[in-house]
Parts: sequence; structure tokens; C-alpha cells
Amino acid sequence: MTIHRRDLFHIRPRRQEYDAIVVGSGMSGGWAAKELAELGARVLVLEAGPTIVPERDYGEHLPPYEMPYRGWNDRKALAAEQPIQRQCYACDEVARKFFVNDNEHPYTTDPDSPFLWIRGRQVGGRSIMWARQCYRLSDLDFEANARDGNGVDWPIRYADLAPWYDHVEAFVGISGRAEGLAHLPDGVFLPPMQMSCVEEHLRDAIDAGFGGRRRMTIGRTAVLTRDHRGRRACHYCGPCHRGCRTRSYFSSLNATLPAAEATGRMTLRPNSIVPEAIWDPRAGRVTGVRVVDRESGEDTVVRGRVVFLAASALESTRILLNSKSADFPDGLANSSGVLGKYLMDHMMCDDTRAVFDGWEDRTTRGRRPNGIYIARFRNVTEPASDFVRGYGFQGSAVRTGWQRGISMAGFGAGFKRELLRPGPWEFRLHAFGECLPREENQVALDPGQVDAWGIPTLRIRCAWGENERAMMRDAVEEAGAMLDAAGGREIVLQREMAPPGLAIHEMGTARMGRDPASSVLNAHNQAWDAPNLFVVDGAAMTSAGCQNPSLTYMALAARASHYAVWAARRGEV
Repeated sequence: MTIHRRDLFHIRPRRQEYDAIVVGSGMSGGWAAKELAELGARVLVLEAGPTIVPERDYGEHLPPYEMPYRGWNDRKALAAEQPIQRQCYACDEVARKFFVNDNEHPYTTDPDSPFLWIRGRQVGGRSIMWARQCYRLSDLDFEANARDGNGVDWPIRYADLAPWYDHVEAFVGISGRAEGLAHLPDGVFLPPMQMSCVEEHLRDAIDAGFGGRRRMTIGRTAVLTRDHRGRRACHYCGPCHRGCRTRSYFSSLNATLPAAEATGRMTLRPNSIVPEAIWDPRAGRVTGVRVVDRESGEDTVVRGRVVFLAASALESTRILLNSKSADFPDGLANSSGVLGKYLMDHMMCDDTRAVFDGWEDRTTRGRRPNGIYIARFRNVTEPASDFVRGYGFQGSAVRTGWQRGISMAGFGAGFKRELLRPGPWEFRLHAFGECLPREENQVALDPGQVDAWGIPTLRIRCAWGENERAMMRDAVEEAGAMLDAAGGREIVLQREMAPPGLAIHEMGTARMGRDPASSVLNAHNQAWDAPNLFVVDGAAMTSAGCQNPSLTYMALAARASHYAVWAARRGEV
């Protein structure tokens, strides 16, 4: 069956009741929709934002000279409408349409420790403009809370999730190289992308200079290096955050939603905001959700046998907090009192860099949508005395281009000729570290503020602790040491930590656990207090690891979807 993109967004007549309701159409929601529909469920997918038509809305091939502001953005509009969203590198002149208007979506945060909540509301969610890095967690991560006493123990281990990682990777298409590291498990990979000559040099220098204790590999990324399941291989055009009409990178819009549509059992309803889930105290279950039409303001209720929340970590928790009743005065499924607590994000110290001499006869071709990855070594092969957990690095080496002229001295024809030639090689490393789950990092409803649709918003309190600060101090020093060991010069150490939220890996606030007294969800992402309610996005995370988390969200969503169908067939939900 040929799926035409216009068919994917055809809105069928409304049914009164569905086997499953999925709130959110992004990374996790797309997977829930696909798995549930392929298993025979009639699925309604509710998306708070509008439809995206790639031929109209994407702009990955648009050159700067065709942009109204030549790629420099409408800075006045950004400052007025998206002062938070513009902090993300991907919120550029073309892609800013994929980020929310901050005036319509307010929230409260501590001005002394701000949390930058980066959001996308449209069909596909943030899977349209994500960075596509895909790494498995390992038992080093799943056992971390139990080992060092921070947070509660995960109710699963790597063996529980490994087959679901396989399942997801085989469909998504992830390019990468097997390295045989227990703490960074290998996966189902397409051929890896090629490192540049300077990246290969740094890899070999790190291996030799640190006794084989540190491993650098090419990034594991959800970008195709060969045609895969009807999607075309990447042609290295570069600005993936603006969309991908060849569907070469994975997004729900590119892959999982079309698969769900192909079953004939998915109904996709855009512009459908969900403020709350409906709890039936007599039945002891959720019966559906309330929906506000984004454009008309019409308020309706849709009913379903099972409800999956996949609206993104904080939005799913916001829905639960707003779903109050006599049984749950502090939010649905919150008998434990931990809903909204243990918020996490990854810490970042961006842009430690060095210049490398040599290789002047070589440069790169195209814009590879990927970089390198240096796997965690702290508290694995090399202990740390002043912090627990660890960090990894992402980065790349390229020859500097004409943009270096912004800071170069010079003038006239000679200056212009110089900029026509590639500049020196520069290597940049970005550290990503694990944030501990701490109760004081939390969200709650703000009683004095609502969004543009009258829905109570969140008050977010999140700050880095001493463990995070010590970890990033060490990461920056070690980034510099590795660049130095490889012969880099003019090394610049970037010691400033990005504020929480800017990694766009917000996690926790409805965590999984082994005990209903200290967690919201069980081992299958199922609410302890509501057996037909599942939370399958980052809210479910019990700890953060230091790896990009999206692959784990997808694996958990697929696993939970199968469990829900099996449980429904047994009459348990």
C-alpha cells in the first residue's frame, strides 16, 4: 500500500470511543501509535499543534540568500515572541516555526536558576528538530541509583530492554560502529559515517595517550547511510533541524506515524490540546481525556480503553497534575506524592576547542549530520574522587570557513581572497554529564498563571548541585587534556555550564520504580494507581545516564505498548 503524505494527515470523522488514546505525536507518541495500531488497536492520536506538510514547511535546502533575513533571523520577533526558544541553536530563521510562542506557553522559573523549557508543538513534535544521537543505557545506568543511593532503584535492567532496543533500532535505522563496550552497548547498526582525518588522529591519540581506557567512536545517529524501509540515504545537506523531505533521518512524521496510518486503525487529530485525563472513581480507571480545540476553543471529551501520555516529560506531568479529583487531590496517579519531583536534565559545557596544524591538503565534503562520541570513562575505567556517575563527549573536527572573517583582522581584496580558502582545522568538544535525581528539582502547578487556552501552567524549580558542578569541572579539564595529548594548540576551555533545560533532555517527574509508595509507574510504564494509564516519554525516567535519552524513550514506549495490548486481552486493563 502506498502512503501519500496528504493521506497521513486526513482527519477522519470523530469516533466516540477508541481502544487507545495517545496524547502526543512525537518521538514516544509515534512509537506508541505504531505498535498499538499494528497490534490491532483502534488508536486516536491527539496532537496539541498543527499539521506539518513537509513540501510546504520544511526548508533544509533553502539557501540564505532566499531567506528574508539571510539566515540571521528576525531578531525583533524572536525577542518578542520566543525569548526562551531562541536559546536553542535549532531555532533559526527557517525552523523557528517548529518552536512554541513563549507568550502563549508561559511558565514560571527561578530567575536565579532559570530552567529553559524548549518545546515544539506540531505533528511530529520535537522529533522534527532533534539532534538524532542514539545510545543505549546499560546496567551501569540501570543499577546506578541502587549502587550509590541516589533516587530509587529502576524496576528494570538492561536485559529487560535490550530486545526492545533491537526492535526500535531495526526500524529507525541507526548508523554507528560496534565498539564492544559493556557500558555503551552495541546495537543494530547501519554502516557508520566516516570520521575526518583529524578526528581519526584524535581517536588514535586518545587511545595511545590514555592507555586504552578511553574510547572515541563515530556518533550513533538516527540518520540513514543507505536506503532503509522505503526511506532514502542521507545526502549530507546539513541543517536537519529544518526538516528532511527525503526522510533520511528518523522522526515520527517520517516513519512511525506513516506506519501506524498504513494499518488503517489510526486516527490523527492535530490542534487538540489535552488539559486533563478523566478519572472514574467507581471503575477505578481512566475513561478518556478532555480536549480543547487549539483554534476554536471547543471543549470535548474523548473516551478510550487505554490512555498513553507521550506529550513530553513536563507536559505529561502537567496533564497529570491538572487531573485532580477527590481520589487524587494532588494530581492523578499521585498517591505516592512524588509526581512532579526528581526532575533531571543533562549538564552541558559546550565548545572546548583547539586548533590543529597539518592536513592542509584535506577538507570535508558536504555537511555530515553527525559527530564523534567519547564514551564515559569516569567511574568506569578511571575513578573520580569528588563525584559519582560520569559524562561523555560529543564533537567534531572541521576546517574553519569564511565565517571566521567575523573575528579576523583584515580589509579589502586580500582579506576576501583569504576567506575563499579553508581555514585551519579546529576540533570542538562538548561535555554531557549525568544529573542526579533530587527531590528539590521539581515542577508544580502555578496557581496564578494559565496559558493561552486557560490551562494552568507549571512552576519549575531546577538547579545544578555540587556533584554536577564537580563533574563538569573535571569534564572540561579532561577535554583540554585530550586535545593537548593530540597536539592541539590555542586550547580554549569552556567552563560555563549551560542552564538546566538547554540540553533538551528533561526527564523524570513521573518516575518508574519498584514500590508504589515511592514511584508513579511500574516496570511497564503503567501507573500504579490507574491500570489503564501509561506514561511513555521522558517523565518515566528513574535516572538520566549521560547518554542522549531518546532511544530509551522509544524502546520503553514500544515495550509498554505491547504490554498494554497483552494486558487488555487478558482483561487486566
